[in-house]
Amino acid sequence: MRTHLIVLGLASALGAAAPALPAAAAPKTHRIVMAGMGFGPAPAGIKAGDTVVWVNKDIFRHTATARDKSFDVDVAPGKEGRTVVRRPGQFAYFCRFHPGMTATLKVDK
Repeated sequence: MRTHLIVLGLASALGAAAPALPAAAAPKTHRIVMAGMGFGPAPAGIKAGDTVVWVNKDIFRHTATARDKSFDVDVAPGKEGRTVVRRPGQFAYFCRFHPGMTATLKVDK
């Protein structure tokens, strides 16, 4: 019985001394506006697991198509489309209908 109490006391002391792990940050949603036949700036701080929402304020249909094919979002005029970015990196993207529309999305760890 005494050994059992010592083990319980030691386990409690170790548990109290162990540092708490930081909570994982909840995924966020970021917006990029398509207007004037161009992509607006991407917000800073996009992380893997976050959602990017493209908002089309033009009268034309647009896409946000990654050159590496990691995402392809088709957005009708006045609508929005979304994707979850899965990995960190820099992703060049363009509009399939208007190839002059280009931008880069930076995704942090």
